[in-house]
Amino acid sequence: MTIIERIKQLAEADREFCISARRHLHAHPELSFQEVETSSYVRKTLLALGLTDVSIIGDTGVVATIKGNGEGKTILLRADIDALPIQENTGLPFQSTASGVMHACGHDAHTAMLLSAAKILMGLRSEFTGAVRILFQPAEEIPPGGAVKMIAAGVLGNPQVDKAIGQHVMPRMPVGKVGIRSGKFMASSDNFLLTVRGRGGHAAMPENLIDPVVITGHIIVALQQLVSRNGNPRIPSVLSIGKVMALGSYNVIPDEVTLEGTFRTMDQEWREQALLKMKRLVSEIAESMGGQCTVELTRGYPYLHNNESLAAELKKSIIEYVGEENVVDEDAWMAAEDFAYYSHQVPSVFYLLGIRNEAKGITSGLHTPTFKIDEEALPLGAGLMAWLAYQQLVNV
Repeated sequence: MTIIERIKQLAEADREFCISARRHLHAHPELSFQEVETSSYVRKTLLALGLTDVSIIGDTGVVATIKGNGEGKTILLRADIDALPIQENTGLPFQSTASGVMHACGHDAHTAMLLSAAKILMGLRSEFTGAVRILFQPAEEIPPGGAVKMIAAGVLGNPQVDKAIGQHVMPRMPVGKVGIRSGKFMASSDNFLLTVRGRGGHAAMPENLIDPVVITGHIIVALQQLVSRNGNPRIPSVLSIGKVMALGSYNVIPDEVTLEGTFRTMDQEWREQALLKMKRLVSEIAESMGGQCTVELTRGYPYLHNNESLAAELKKSIIEYVGEENVVDEDAWMAAEDFAYYSHQVPSVFYLLGIRNEAKGITSGLHTPTFKIDEEALPLGAGLMAWLAYQQLVNV
């Protein structure tokens, strides 16, 4: 029996373990930086699997190390553990028991698959050198994100992590498919709050007003041109405004208008330039029309870079595990992910695991109240993570 066959057999044997863990976590979601019970469950499960080097890191993170047979490299496998502030509407028998909180991004599945991968690797530890560091990371969903806290707490050191691997479920991709991309994969993400101030009053007497609504209209158009007329068209960029609040009425012009939006790109230098240009642009437009505009920035994650050499190695290993016909070459994705922080510290790869099954009605997108996964993906994802780590520690 080949090692791939053994890993697949072990993953299939752990099917009920993985599904049970996922369902428990799904029924008991916790928001970012509040994952106390989740981390306790993960830690107890790892200890029950025979891991001895298990500890809490950064309050609600859990890190464990599986040591192989002799000295070698250290590979980090990471799963995120936090949920979202969404009221679940799936009707599942293991639906969330926490009002207004739901695992709508698959982090319950990520955690369960990594627990199963740890179990598989424990059975193989005499057959590889080096170590696999297993990280269950909190707070992927909100900036500044848990990855920064994990790195500050030393998760990449002692011994130094040589490579990092992350996996994320993807509802647009059928079960059995795996997506991977080399190079820049996901965008940086910065959020902004603009406050446009004028002088409100009766809508029938504009000569007495400084209309912040009209100023806001000019700002919205100009911000779109900031990207299209200033950014290099070869650098992916998105500037979107998702919320505008002008609390006037049909005959009342308000004193101020607020706007909330996000700016995303895949180039650090342009990221910084664009944010500076945005601040200057909105301020000058407002002032030219007699008003004022202030900007509050919430800095988010950097762009996520899949190391080219590691991506090539992992793609070959993924093809060996699932077959070339099941490997998808991914396009750049303008969503953001705090795994990006690891990718700027050590060679890293983040890839996607299909969970869609139209025959079962499993088609809802990430971050929706009806999000579900086809649990057939769980043994595949668990075995694949174990296989990728194993390959990195025997092919040195």
